[in-house]
Amino acid sequence: MNTSKLALITGCLGGIGRALVQAFADAGYTVIGMDLAEAATGPGPLPQHYISADLGKLCTDAAYRDTTLQHVQALVQGQLKVLINNAAWQVVKPIEQLSAADWMQTQNVNVMAPFLLTQALLAQLEAAKGSVINIASIHGQLTKPEFVAYATSKTALLGMTRAMAVELGARVRVNAVCPAAIATPMLVAGFDGKPEAYQQLADMHPVGRIGQPQEVARTCILLADDQLGFMTGASIALDGGIGARLHDPV
Repeated sequence: MNTSKLALITGCLGGIGRALVQAFADAGYTVIGMDLAEAATGPGPLPQHYISADLGKLCTDAAYRDTTLQHVQALVQGQLKVLINNAAWQVVKPIEQLSAADWMQTQNVNVMAPFLLTQALLAQLEAAKGSVINIASIHGQLTKPEFVAYATSKTALLGMTRAMAVELGARVRVNAVCPAAIATPMLVAGFDGKPEAYQQLADMHPVGRIGQPQEVARTCILLADDQLGFMTGASIALDGGIGARLHDPV
């Protein structure tokens, strides 16, 4: 295994995850993917190596956590060039309907799991002069009703990104990407039979369209590049300009 160009990508079987796998493989990385499914299957690019893991359970079950992290460390071996914390859990419910289980699962998968993975792989990342890329969200800064659990988790992930970057300094760079609406299969399926609503969402972005998973992946390729060694603690807005736009009545 070419550990000098090794990438670990969580949530590798989702829309953004598959784009990440493809982009990093095309850039010459050996890709280790991690996701919930027992095996890496389905259409689209698949990682060269795959780990089935429940990131929620990773945070709540000490024995499972130890076994899973040992497996990851053994596969990574001595060096890891980039860790991409892409997996996420999203619950969309009114405040009155959010359960404690909803809340904890969201915070665990979206915040604690990225922390635990970064902590466990810190030595391997440092050995490779590598970096961590957290896939955050526009919901870390701007949000809407029924996203309280998700928005809280992504805000915390951005805070963790900054704090880790400050503490780790030149040892390991830590950055985040904050996408707005991205045309993943899941998002597109949610608008099935509602083309007007999909176009309305697209039009809300000043660029007049929804983002593509490949654009998230290309941003991560740039962030992982050693030539951007001065960039750490950054939160990159990949939002089609929507984060700069006022929606007051004209």
